Amino acid sequence: MSDAGRHTVTFDESAAGERLDRALAVALPSLTRSRVKALIEGRCVALAGGQTIEEPSRKVKTGDVVVVDIPEPEPAVPQAQDLALEILFEDDDLLVLNKAAGMVVHPAPGNPDRTLVNALLAHCGDSLSGIGGVRRPGIVHRLDKDTSGVMVVAKNDVTHHALSKLFAAHDLERIYTALVWGAPKPGRGTVEEALGRHPVDRKRMAVRKTGGRAAFTEYWLEKRFGPALAPIASLVGAKLGTGRTHQVRVHMAHIGCPVVGDPVYGRKSRNGGAPEALKLFPRQALHASVLAFRHPKTGEYVRFATELPEDFRKLVGTLNSVK
Repeated sequence: MSDAGRHTVTFDESAAGERLDRALAVALPSLTRSRVKALIEGRCVALAGGQTIEEPSRKVKTGDVVVVDIPEPEPAVPQAQDLALEILFEDDDLLVLNKAAGMVVHPAPGNPDRTLVNALLAHCGDSLSGIGGVRRPGIVHRLDKDTSGVMVVAKNDVTHHALSKLFAAHDLERIYTALVWGAPKPGRGTVEEALGRHPVDRKRMAVRKTGGRAAFTEYWLEKRFGPALAPIASLVGAKLGTGRTHQVRVHMAHIGCPVVGDPVYGRKSRNGGAPEALKLFPRQALHASVLAFRHPKTGEYVRFATELPEDFRKLVGTLNSVK
């Protein structure tokens, strides 16, 4: 039996009470249990009626009819693709670029190609560091798909090791610009709240009192939009003291000022009186504006600053007219 394609499994009483991932691994012997678990978590498994199953531990019931859609295997190595890159600096050791919003950093389920890695392979050829693995060559850190801004990429393993140490020790400067709902009070401060996986939704991050990792974000108010006593939105700078997943997005939401357009941590219910351009902005209004570090080879302190992308600038321009 070929793995790829649609497979329908009907369970009898012998499987009743078993975990779904274990029962499917028995029913589809060409698949390992870990592969079945990944398919379930990847929303590739559903009841015959159409309800998607996302819990590998779901108990099987007698008569359950389960449909498993197994995607075609992806290439083991990403393909080079000639995609536009805005390169800020490049030498034999590293490359600094301004990532566009909408570009995924590396191939993953749902985004097999047209990623930053595909573009880097075309631009750099075989010179990229291999430490990140065949699917993530050269990648030292990431930005979310819809976050724009400065990234650094290693072009050899020595540089990759050195940059990874800088990021691990937070021995570099990373500043973001965000457009957030409301305005933070006070206008300058530090959010010191540990972050970890959400206890229910594992695709989200959350402030955790226990089990999280320390996270520090220094923020400052740059400009308010709307009434002085009740701003509709504000432009905020945020400097990372740590580099946790979704850190700026979660910390700003935690203090009551979620990033505009954030589909995961935003709060649409509070946006009733806002301009349409603000309510309909199609992505999180977040930009990695500054990255500064000591060059691993030369020892020179290098600093890269980028302007807001055009869609972000237009949104800010619209808000400038709001009274």
